Order: sequence, then C-alpha cells, then structure tokens
Amino acid sequence: MRKIVAASLLLLNASAFAQAQTAPFDMSGERPPGASVTPRLTPPTPPTTPVPVPVTPPVSVRPAPAAPAAPAPAPVPPTITVQPQPAPPALQPAAAANTAAPPRSGDVRRYVVPFSKLGLGGEYDRRSWSVYLTPEQAAAKASFTFAYQNAIVVAPEASALTVYLNNRPIGQQRVGSPDGPSAITFEVPSGLLQPGANLVTFEANQRHRTDCSIQSTYELWSNIDPAGTYLSFAGSDAAQLSSADAIRAIGVDGAGKTEFDIVVPALEQPGTTKPLLRLAQGLSVLSSMPNQIFAFSTTSLPAAGPGKLSVLVGTAAELRPLFPGLPPGAESAAFAAFATDPRSGSPVLLISGPSWQAVSSAIDTIVSPTDRPSDIRRDVLTTERWSAPNAPLVFSDTNIALSQIGVKTTEFSGRRLRTSFNIAVPADFYANAYGEAKVLLDAAYTDNVMPGSHIDIYVNDNIASTVPITTTSGGILRHLPIRVTMRHFKPGLNSVAIEAILMTKDDAACAPGATAGATPRFALFDTSELQIPDFARVGQRPNLAAMAGTAYPYGRATEPTPLFIDRVDADTLSAAATLLGQMAITAGHPIDVETVASPNTIGDRDAIFIGSVSQMPATALTQTNIATASQASWRPVADTQAGVVDTGTAFEEWNSKVSGGVLRNRITAFREWVSRNFDISRSSLQFVPGAEQVFTPSNVDTILVAQGPSPAGAAAWTVVTAPSAKDLREGLEVLTAQLNWPQISGHITTYSSKTGKIETVPVTRFDFVPSTPWSISNYRLIAANWLSTNILSYASLLVVFVLLIGVTTSSMLRRLGRSK
Repeated sequence: MRKIVAASLLLLNASAFAQAQTAPFDMSGERPPGASVTPRLTPPTPPTTPVPVPVTPPVSVRPAPAAPAAPAPAPVPPTITVQPQPAPPALQPAAAANTAAPPRSGDVRRYVVPFSKLGLGGEYDRRSWSVYLTPEQAAAKASFTFAYQNAIVVAPEASALTVYLNNRPIGQQRVGSPDGPSAITFEVPSGLLQPGANLVTFEANQRHRTDCSIQSTYELWSNIDPAGTYLSFAGSDAAQLSSADAIRAIGVDGAGKTEFDIVVPALEQPGTTKPLLRLAQGLSVLSSMPNQIFAFSTTSLPAAGPGKLSVLVGTAAELRPLFPGLPPGAESAAFAAFATDPRSGSPVLLISGPSWQAVSSAIDTIVSPTDRPSDIRRDVLTTERWSAPNAPLVFSDTNIALSQIGVKTTEFSGRRLRTSFNIAVPADFYANAYGEAKVLLDAAYTDNVMPGSHIDIYVNDNIASTVPITTTSGGILRHLPIRVTMRHFKPGLNSVAIEAILMTKDDAACAPGATAGATPRFALFDTSELQIPDFARVGQRPNLAAMAGTAYPYGRATEPTPLFIDRVDADTLSAAATLLGQMAITAGHPIDVETVASPNTIGDRDAIFIGSVSQMPATALTQTNIATASQASWRPVADTQAGVVDTGTAFEEWNSKVSGGVLRNRITAFREWVSRNFDISRSSLQFVPGAEQVFTPSNVDTILVAQGPSPAGAAAWTVVTAPSAKDLREGLEVLTAQLNWPQISGHITTYSSKTGKIETVPVTRFDFVPSTPWSISNYRLIAANWLSTNILSYASLLVVFVLLIGVTTSSMLRRLGRSK
C-alpha cells in the first residue's frame, strides 16, 4: 500500500511540475516527419525596457488619520507622520523603492538645486536651502525626484539619504548607487508645499564598508545631480506666471544657473542705460538666486527654458515688431505685466509705455519694493536661496543660539561629525589680528571615546581652535567655552564649522560590522551658542573683500554712484548688469547709479569703471596701480598659441636653477614656517607700509578687478576690466558665481579662464575711513588691532613706554627717596 501511495504522489508532482513550466521543451525534432504539431500557448514577449536600478524601500510618508471635526477658522493641512524605518537586516538591496508614478508629458518640471555640483561628504552632512513657489505650483499635485551616485566604499546597509520638505521627511533612500546615477522619486504629500519659500533639505548618513579609521571618512561621498533633481507639478497651471511672485520663483536650470534675457530694441540709445541697470538690480534682488547672469540683446526673444525669464523692454512702437500681441494699454500709459508669447507659448515679462519716461515708471513699479534707505540697518544677509536660514548680521557683542542658525541636535554613532552654519559681519569689521569669539558648546560623549579625540572649530575652512578630549569616563559639556580667533573672519558672509573627531577601542579593532554600529557615542545640542565680542569698526580703503561681502562703499551711498561704461553694447551692458546685480544682492537693495562719460566729472566720489582695458581711462588705471602699458600689451592668449611663456612661472624656474637657489628655498621655507606658526611676516616688521607695486596683468588673465583711492584720496574707485567686451562678460559670469564671489579680496583680483584660478594681490597700504560715531572704546579696539598687525611698531612703543616709566620713577626717587 505504501508503494502505491508513493507512486501516486510522484505522478502528481510530475504533473504539477509540467504545468508550472511556461516554456516546455520542444520535441519537434524527435517527431516523425509529417506528424501534426499541436500549437502551444506562449506568453506575449514584453517590450524591451531599461531595467530599473535596484533601490531600497524608502521611509514612506503618509497623512495621519483625520481628527474629529471641530470648528476652525481655516482648514489646516493634515499632519504628516513618518513611518519608522525598518531594521537594516530587513532592507534588501534589490527591494523596490516606494516611488511615485513617472512624470507625464504635460507636467511642469522645476529644478531645485542652486549649485552646479552638490556633494554630501563624510559620515554626516546636511544641506538646506529654500525654493520659491507660485500659488499655482503650491496647489498642484507634486512629486520630488533626485538623482545621485555614491562612492563605492559606502556601505549600503548602514547608509541612507533623507529628503525633507519644510522640515518634514518625504522619503529615505539607502545609499546604494556606486556604478552610476540612480533616479528616485517620492510623492509630495498634499498640503505640504506652500506659496512662497519652501525649505528643501538633503541629509546624508554614511558609513564605510570595511574601514573604521578617521581617514576613511573622507572617502565617503554622495553626489546629487542638479540636472536630475526637480519638483514635478501635475497640469499646465503650474507654468503660469501672473504676478511679481513669478520673478521670485524663476528658479534655476539643470546646471544651477539663473538667466535673465532682456530684449531692448533701443539698447544703444542715450538715456536707456540707467533704467535698464536699475531693472537688472531689481530682478536680481527679487529672485536672490546665487548664480545669476544677465544677457541683453536687440533682435528677438531667445529660447525659453527652466531658470530663464525673458523680458521685453521698450516703447510700444519699438516692441510691436517683436511682440505682435502687445496689449493696447502699453500705448497710453506705463505697462508692466506678464504675457504669453504667441510664437513659443512661453511667458514673457512686458515692460512698455508710450515713451521711455513711461518705461522708466513701469520699471519703478517692479523695482521699488526692493528699495531700502541706506541708513536703515539690516539684521541678516539674504542667503536662504542657497543656504538656509539667512545669516544673521552681527554688529557688536552678541550671543546667538545655534538653533537659530540652522544647527540641529544630533546624536552621532560614527567617527567624524561635522556641522556648519553661517554668520555675517559688517563691511567695517576690523578685528582680524586680536579678536576672539567663543563657542559655548553643549555636547556629550560616552566612555567609549578615547583620549586623543578632539573638537575643532573652522572659520571659512581655516582651523581656528581645537579642544582635546582627555577623560576616559565620558562627560557632558555644558557651555564649554572654546576660544575662536577672528583672524579668518572677513566682511560679509562667514562659514563656521564644528567638527568632532572621535576615536574608540572598537574602531581600533574594527571587527566585521563595526562600521554599522548604531549606538550613539557623541551628541551635539542646539542649545550651544556663538558669542561674538565687541570688535573694532572702521572702514578700509581699498578693500575688495568688503565690496564682495556687502557692496561697500557703494551700498551705503546716499547719492547716485558714478558709473563709467566705455561703450554701451550688448556684451558690456550684460557684464555691468551681472556685476551690479550681484552687488545689489549683497547690499540688500539696488544701488543707484548714474552713467558718466569722463572721470573728470566724477570728482572725489566713490565710482565704478567697467569696460575693456583699451577704452579704460588712464586716470582710473593709475589710481588702482594698474600699468597703463597693459592697454596695449594685455591681449588674450589664443588657443593655438601653446608656446606662450608665463613670466612668473619662468622666473621661478630660473630661480631654482641659479647658484644659491637651494639656500633661497630654505630661507623661503623658514619664512613661511615663521609666518604659519607665529603670524610674523615681512610686512608686520615694517614701521611704515610700503608703496603699492604697479601691477601688469598676464596675458592668460581673463578679467581683472582692482580698487584704489580717488585722486584726492577721499573715495574709492573700482575698476573692472578685461582685454575685450566678450572676455569682460564671460569673466564676470564666472566671478559672480556663488562659489567664486567670496574669493574676491585684497587690492586686485584676477581670473584666468585658461587655468580656472582666481588670484589676489593683498593690500599693502590702506587708509582708514570712519564709519561710526567717535568713541573711546572703538578707537581703543582699532589701536589694539593695528598694533597687533604691526609688531615692530608695537615693540618700539613698548620700549618707549618702559623707558618713560623708568625715567619718571628715577626722577621721583631722587626727590622723594631716603637720601633726600
């Protein structure tokens, strides 16, 4: 009986296996010729599609259950709750991601990354900025897509990327795309987006696959692709532009740039330059984007695209050939409104009127909301479009909680924690030689942290202070004062970073799986504070860093600033608009300018000169210590001229060849060592600063920015020049980028498109410019900083005072001593 049952089960299993086969073996080759073949049912072959990159299930976000009905004055968006993340073992590399439906062809795509490159490095990194949305975009159904690629050494089972919108997580993705970019899409919960500014945050938690050392943390990175990171809005209503909010919502393209294309048929006519430059500054302040460029033309509208806004400016008679559907109201009064181009279907900002006086009035209706009196002090620098929140502007003794400037309480289980924030100081900041700020640190660490660990403070990527951890029993730090030298602070925006280097015995052993440990070993609390003391305040001339930081002195002018432009063509005017737009953002308001045709009409006022070097007035070059011979000798190097020898490089090579070159190198190395360790340089050992050297730009330089005193010495003249108008435009587009603009400093700054380098010439001699009411305390701080910079003068004065005290004491003892 058992044999019969076993045989029956074997037959049943065989039949089930045969039914489970979707493609049985083809036995036609063994059939006799002429035998009929029964047709088989074969499943249809699916169309060939790209295989999606395996992704891991992100943390899904869903609305919480609706609360019981209750009377309320206005509807409240549902609370968004985050589903707890599954345990790491449950996350499989090939699991499907909770992605939204792919965007349809009619959806509106809005790029959100305001950088050309966005990298999240180390074991913990967090980047936040705001994206401005119109009411139509905020009300539309939306999804968020980002593309990323990570280092191959990142452990996917212990690393994750989290995306936040308005401080609420919309999804989390395991970091597991080392071979190529992967695109991930999350649904945006309804009611989460709002008209106006919306905060976008990327947070990366990354661990190394096998290495537990501190050095290995520098190998961890995840790069977010700006061209693959965007918000998608369903429907065509999100593309409508109907108000001034549309200028704020211009956004960026796939490379992080923002472009204003301004078409002016009467571009070269007298009287159009001033209103056009005012318009450019107003558009720049309204959008406040970090990488803005302006392009003027006279013929036709350029192609529309993301991060671009087309603007038509001119009288009704001038614009009608370019825009046939011009509204009738433009012929009778000032007119400024958005319209749809009938040829391309893209929105266009129309600014028109019956005359150029009416056009100027229409421009004022757009720009006037951005005006701010120069005597009204602002409290922040606008940085939220690329780094949120806005940086507070500190003028005197101030304590700022880190929670107010974007630092979050963080519990950390890795080896190197780094978090940063922004702070700003005014243009007349003068405390780089003696001033000390304090970080009042609230933190905690476990007993696993070994001595040798330390906490470092960085200012503008320069280490400013370090505190060792010496105990072995753990500890809680409550407002631990860490002194931070202010020598690396500069006028305008400053970045401060707190970095904790943590070493443990477990990391020394580095057992398998140790890198994925989740037990916190360090905590940084947002109750920590930054204390900025009173510092000396006095303006300095020249000072390009102050101009780049806060548009000093032009941002404080109470009268129109003279602007010399050699000729009004498309390239030169585009360059001037790009420069003034960036200065308007740092100043916080448009800068009132008036065009002048000759430096003789400027007098002793702060002025700006912009144009090609051949057309630059010799007086302006002389005042900024630029060799006038460069007007004939400064020519761009052609790509075919590979044999051009750079004078500076050749000099260094010959310097190493001549006899005694080794000795000179040793002296130079010793001098650098003294400067690095004791902050003593040749300039600090001089009683009187030396005269500025005449500067001759190299032929590999693309553009030059220089500042010097006016002929009478009571004002600052800034020269922006290049070999040609094209070089001027292209050079300023690079210099005004968010990454490059803070590098402008010293007396002269040059940029070379051939090498991609920005080089500066430090200030040798400068003049003080009073910027605050007279006070003994401020002058004491000014004297302290000046004496700290000029060591030899300080030592000489100290010797003189000691001698005076000795002579005085000796004289008193002769008269009052025991011998008397």
